Amino acid sequence: MTSNRPLEEWGKLLCDVPTAGAIIDRFLHHAQVVATTGKSYRVKEAPVITQENKQGSKPNEPATAGAAS
Repeated sequence: MTSNRPLEEWGKLLCDVPTAGAIIDRFLHHAQVVATTGKSYRVKEAPVITQENKQGSKPNEPATAGAAS
């Protein structure tokens, strides 16, 4: 599981601090936490995707060569 929110904010996100604490306890019981830093690949690749969309390709539509119209 991944999250872009720190564990301390989960209570606010779920609007229920005790429930958020219970969920976190179960997730982390036998987990190995890997904290990463720096810009995400999603953010890094966003300008490339935006430029492709401006050039006429539709998002989530595969480009097919020679497709019948």
